[in-house]
Amino acid sequence: MRWSLDELYSGFSSDEYQKDLANLKELIGKFNKWGDENLDKRDQARQKLEGYIEFSKEISTSLTKLMTFAMLTSSVDVNNEEALMYSDQLSVLATELTKPQVSFQKFIKDLDGLDDIIASSEILTEHEFFLMEIKKASKYMLSEKEEVLISKMRNTGSRAWTNLQNKIVSNLLVDIVLDGEKKSLPLPVVRNMAYHKDAHVRKTAYEAELESYKKVEEASAAALNGIKGEVITLADLRGYSPLEEVLLQSRMDRETLDAMFTAIMEYLPVFHKYYRQKGKILGHKNGLPFYDMFAPVGSLDLTFTYDEAMEFVVENFRTFSDRLADYAQNAYENNWLDVEPREGKRGGAFCSNIHPIGESRIMANFEGSFSNMTTLAHELGHGYHGLNLKDESILNSRYPMPIAETASIFCETIVENAQLEKSTDEEVLGILESSISGAGQVIVDIFSRYLFETRLFEIRKDHPLSVDELKNLMVEAQKEAYGDGLDHDYLHPYMWINKGHYYSAGRNFYNFPYAFGLLFAKGIYAEYLNRGKDFVPEYDKLLNATGKNSIKDVAAMVGIDVSNPDFFRNSLKLIEKDIERFIEISER
Repeated sequence: MRWSLDELYSGFSSDEYQKDLANLKELIGKFNKWGDENLDKRDQARQKLEGYIEFSKEISTSLTKLMTFAMLTSSVDVNNEEALMYSDQLSVLATELTKPQVSFQKFIKDLDGLDDIIASSEILTEHEFFLMEIKKASKYMLSEKEEVLISKMRNTGSRAWTNLQNKIVSNLLVDIVLDGEKKSLPLPVVRNMAYHKDAHVRKTAYEAELESYKKVEEASAAALNGIKGEVITLADLRGYSPLEEVLLQSRMDRETLDAMFTAIMEYLPVFHKYYRQKGKILGHKNGLPFYDMFAPVGSLDLTFTYDEAMEFVVENFRTFSDRLADYAQNAYENNWLDVEPREGKRGGAFCSNIHPIGESRIMANFEGSFSNMTTLAHELGHGYHGLNLKDESILNSRYPMPIAETASIFCETIVENAQLEKSTDEEVLGILESSISGAGQVIVDIFSRYLFETRLFEIRKDHPLSVDELKNLMVEAQKEAYGDGLDHDYLHPYMWINKGHYYSAGRNFYNFPYAFGLLFAKGIYAEYLNRGKDFVPEYDKLLNATGKNSIKDVAAMVGIDVSNPDFFRNSLKLIEKDIERFIEISER
């Protein structure tokens, strides 16, 4: 249940790690010298563009490998001082890339005949999208000195706050009384009790979780204010808002975002109906209390060992394609997953696609629930996305956040639908509940988090927010998104501590991409159902294109117009049908 990182390095003190680190330092030095000697004039433009691509590929490969090893090591052992030291060292080293990168942005910004130059070179043609994205971003570039200073200051600013928050939350132990025995348990273990069959356990865990946050609320508020304050300052200097910056990075326009939220707001009452029905089933009169949001409903009594969960996932992935199933089986057999909850390990789940070695590593906290199993399918979907990009240039392997959720949710849907097909009505109730609950998190909860972060940025422009302000802001956002679906006496005022994405200066508004990913994946899955096996190669081709196209262009590959709210409405209708079926079965 623990992953192997030997395919990267055997350790930080290994000859291979130290050699690669020394080589990276030397390479960055050469890159800086090359930039100083070549980027102040626009002669020999093709050769200089090609040189920049070659340096970028080599440095990205080396830095990714070294940094990923440090990140993966610390994610399962936040107290590993060596991993944190090398992560910090690499972050500082990466700041030395700023000067040649800024020089190149200035070089390409007003370069005449760029299209013709790109067309004249095979390597430039391969990296056309990469180059055009740099040109687009150059509009918001500051001076070279400012960019270098900002890059260095982040290490003692937002990155320091991020590391602090990660460490205090990962080390947070929750004091809880279970069966008359007082225990101190890791936060992920207690949060997983939200899925427990026993209502008393769920409520006890919820109350203990909220109480535990009081230990870290002031430090978390300081970290959040520090990070968001930096983001606001820099975005203002560059001439855009934090949201506009994220849309630019996401290769997504405001028209698409507005189209999606237009449809979501129209369908919120449908989700409120589901939450009220679930509350009714569990014996609540004033809507669903937060502590019962993930309570199991129906007679579905599915629990899995890790081995059983992986067998189920692989078997059902094979109904879509052998390639997908073989990827998951290979990841399992070669210990690419770390799924054991333990003290000092990060909560939640993620997948890291490691392009330099053509492999993935997946972290989860698996305790045997149906939801834990679908999480494995979700993260393996991310890994399969990486598989479809592993033969691309590393510069063409980076896809934007909204598309990042496409393959993962697609794979989740495969597994959930497979279980639905062989289930009785009573089992269907449980499976539908799990699926709808997950959709509610991605649509309704994400909307509350989008509201919270939008207002957080607005207020932070004026002053740092106190703990009480942050709690009130979160509660108000939850009330607006969940409406009368939840019992307003039992919400989650500390969700701003729990969600790590708020604490990354480079991942602002890391909420709406999940909603986009769900609705986009639903639309693509419907296309697969219509076209069958003929769609599989088109799906792989779509994933392969995500690193070098805008979201609109990727969607257009399968005939989807993401600027039209009707596309999102059609995807939401699929969820509405599930909700109607859930209510119908539950009232029999």
